[in-house]
Amino acid sequence: MTQTTGLTLLEEHKAHGGRVMFYEHPSSVLGLPARFGVFLPPSAGNAGKVPVVYALAGLTCTQETFLIKSGALAEAARLGIALVTPDTSVRGAGVEGEATDWDLGTGAGFYLDATQQPWVGHYRMGSYIAQELPLLVESALLLDGTRRGIMGHSMGGHGALVHGLQAPLFWKSVSAFAPIVHPSAVPWGKKAFTAYLGTDNAAWRAHDAVCLLEDGYTHPASILVDTGLADQFLQRELQPWHLVDAAKKAGQALICREHEGYDHSYWFVQSFVADHLRHHASVLGAG
Repeated sequence: MTQTTGLTLLEEHKAHGGRVMFYEHPSSVLGLPARFGVFLPPSAGNAGKVPVVYALAGLTCTQETFLIKSGALAEAARLGIALVTPDTSVRGAGVEGEATDWDLGTGAGFYLDATQQPWVGHYRMGSYIAQELPLLVESALLLDGTRRGIMGHSMGGHGALVHGLQAPLFWKSVSAFAPIVHPSAVPWGKKAFTAYLGTDNAAWRAHDAVCLLEDGYTHPASILVDTGLADQFLQRELQPWHLVDAAKKAGQALICREHEGYDHSYWFVQSFVADHLRHHASVLGAG
């Protein structure tokens, strides 16, 4: 293991002419060590800073999942885009019940800052994604923060949409695979929001993409969303039609595609990830 600028390099691998690296660092926001992955394309370091897309994974995943399973690296290498993949929650917080359910606690941080006990002390993935991680990784690895996008899958799709709408000047491009678009109205979201944010539904709106659009938040760039019509969570948890309706009413440019026969797995993500990277490249000026 090697260490630089507060980052401890855990692994490094050559891939598609670039490098895949996994790091650990002490997080002041989370109050515990945090891990993330990075893919640097072959062009990194050759001609100035490269644009970067942050990829948020879904429930039960880790910082490794997207880089290993998404099939994104070849296209990211071709386009000259770096990828950063944070973990899906803080680890080892010692919160009672954090490892009891797969959809709450460890691996299920929902990319927000908890306000309720016992989660409030460490479950702060919202601020980690919005502030600490980009500042750290972009300065250490010379990534171009003026050309920064965000994407995600499932719970990570929820995170990408929410962060993108909340800070459209910070996140220049946004896309999502099978996102939880309206967590305030579905079981996964209701469970997590009640635990992390309390029972006041008004506090949930800032963490719900549909509600954000209803409340006047929009993004200047078109947002790309893909969903599989054979997704086992489509009707119960994802409900993308709410996003389509809210975007239409808000005047938000949205490309929402449906794909016959595709499910919720990373086989689905692999099938369309190149489209998403090209979407980000078109906004960020890459490729």
